[in-house]
Amino acid sequence: MEFMKGLELCNGFFLDIAKPILDKHYPGLVYSAALIGYGSDVLGYDDEVSTDHMWGPRFYLFLNEKDIHMKQEIMEMFGKTLPYEYKGYSVNFSRPDPIGVRCPERISEGLVSPLVFVHTLNEYLTEYLGTADLDSLTGTDWLSFSEHRLLALTSGRVFHDGLNIQQDLEKLRFYPEDVKLYLIASNWSLIAEEQAFLRRCYDVGDTIGSIMICGRIADRLMRLAFLYCGQYAPYSKWFGTAFARLPIDESIKRTISCSVEATDIEERENQITAAQKLIADLHNELGITAPVDVRIESYYGRKIKVIFADKMVGAVMGKLSGTEFEGYPLIGALSGVPNFTNAFDDPARRALIKRLYSE
Repeated sequence: MEFMKGLELCNGFFLDIAKPILDKHYPGLVYSAALIGYGSDVLGYDDEVSTDHMWGPRFYLFLNEKDIHMKQEIMEMFGKTLPYEYKGYSVNFSRPDPIGVRCPERISEGLVSPLVFVHTLNEYLTEYLGTADLDSLTGTDWLSFSEHRLLALTSGRVFHDGLNIQQDLEKLRFYPEDVKLYLIASNWSLIAEEQAFLRRCYDVGDTIGSIMICGRIADRLMRLAFLYCGQYAPYSKWFGTAFARLPIDESIKRTISCSVEATDIEERENQITAAQKLIADLHNELGITAPVDVRIESYYGRKIKVIFADKMVGAVMGKLSGTEFEGYPLIGALSGVPNFTNAFDDPARRALIKRLYSE
């Protein structure tokens, strides 16, 4: 069987199978259906490897508060009426394992247990994001969200929208301007902290330290590219894949790649400083701030190449004067630290994350 992308599979499954069933059994029901949230299929990065768990014909069904009491009834109706397979893929799934993971489980008789979830939108947003109040978000609210979850909520597809949930999801489309500027300043600040250390580490015999610093600067440059493109960055599994698809000049991608692949210090330093200059040029081209005079130069007369990324920080922070971000530490968002998933991906920890900025 030829692999079919999950988003197309789920779109067809809903329109061909589930919607006719809903329309027949609940002709007056007002609802929305979508594939958003978790899953590589939502982002379009799924392949055959993805099909082993939590993947297949599936969707979220969103109901009004007044209709949510019908959840169990609707799921029982699906169990009796859904087919066992759709386009060769099992519609039935196993019971959840201890961490909630379900796998396709082929059956030929009995009730179907589909990968369908029924919520109100407020219930779902509160569970997935930590709040459903999208009209009163503060700067620290935005910084406390998992960036990957913001991406997952604004990706995917709404198959049917009787409740107009797309209008609510659009409120999360991208960071507000001040939040974006703060994140830009933070990433340039984190680069500035280590801009001279790549060569310095190497000169004292610490080759591995030099390589690791190059990787960290490259990561920050890539995050800046996402911000300048107005796109959320996914978590580490898909970070490089998504970066490769950004609508930026290929020379930026190539130079960053060359910097982390370099096997000698001259190439590593030349490429990473060139990459910083290219991203700074992109900043200027977009008119984010007044033009910043950035050039590759010597670090206080030493044999160290830098662009003095501090200039970028100063220019951006100048635009945040008088805002709530003016006194925040320039640490960016916690979800910008790739392997801190246990901290930033749990909505229950948002209050603790917000304290990083307010105290």
